Amino acid sequence: MKKKILLIEDNEQNIYLMKFLLKKNGYSVKEKMNGRQGINTALSMMPDMILLDIQLPDIDGYDIARELRKHNELNDIPIIAVTSYALSGDREKAIASGCTGYLEKPINPDTFIDDIKKYFNRMEKE
Repeated sequence: MKKKILLIEDNEQNIYLMKFLLKKNGYSVKEKMNGRQGINTALSMMPDMILLDIQLPDIDGYDIARELRKHNELNDIPIIAVTSYALSGDREKAIASGCTGYLEKPINPDTFIDDIKKYFNRMEKE
């Protein structure tokens, strides 16, 4: 069965690239362009992974991750911050808010799928 990925991202070019790479590699992808829709979709969809932009128009990704982690049924789902925030401390802030991991934008199309698989492999080992 295809793994389901929820992509919470507001930039159409980023959506296009990530969705293309994920679908090409056999993942099912649903995208939402703001935080509130992303939270509601996560609760109804129960994805296998959430790729979360930090800078969104309505709620920042840190608050979204904290909100998602309030729901026990989402606790085992990896939330990966995919962001252009690359200053010292940004990775730690993402992890502290409830994210499982952190990928910097622009994503590298050559390594993106391998990066995603690492988080799935880590979850399967636990």
